[in-house]
Amino acid sequence: MTPLWCSEGASSALVLLPGAQMRASDMVAAGLPAVLAASGRSLDLWVPELPVDLVRIGHTVDALAHEVLPPLRDRYRELWLGGLSLGGWLALVHAQREEAGLAGLCLLAPYPGSRLTTNAIARAGGLDAWQATPAQAADLEFQLWQGLREGRPSLPAFVGIGCGDRFADTMRPLAQRLPNATVEEVAGGHDWAAWLPLWQVFLAWMARRGEQR
Repeated sequence: MTPLWCSEGASSALVLLPGAQMRASDMVAAGLPAVLAASGRSLDLWVPELPVDLVRIGHTVDALAHEVLPPLRDRYRELWLGGLSLGGWLALVHAQREEAGLAGLCLLAPYPGSRLTTNAIARAGGLDAWQATPAQAADLEFQLWQGLREGRPSLPAFVGIGCGDRFADTMRPLAQRLPNATVEEVAGGHDWAAWLPLWQVFLAWMARRGEQR
């Protein structure tokens, strides 16, 4: 894995997982490294070439935990994890399992789970009333919402949402369950028209955090 962008002497890095069926080259084409370079932010950007789809999700979660993140923890003072859409969902799954070693999360339009999952929780009377069936307890999507109900992860988190995103109504409750989340909304849907401006907002947020320390 090679970084998409390296800033000289950076002590912080972000591992950003692409959305479903995306590759690192798509992130370059969309302009994420260029925006980072123009921001002047001292941050290395890594995008692993992992399969991001629901069919191979177990493999991706394991590879992230055992292959992608461990060598970077020793290299950087701060290691952030994030993702776009399904990649954001994956980042949350990992952070709920293994919060130690992460400085925070960058979640751009994080996928909240299928309508089957979110509707089942709604029919039960909402997240606080919902009780997982045995089948749900074994399902990664329901496990994520169970973790959110328990206040996990407690990491600082930036959550970016496009106002017109088709998942916005379920992304907002997801973000509200993260105890240390900053939520920002911009115009746009579930696409680069929203994601690229949200990336710019995230970098500005990171810069403010650095100034406050």
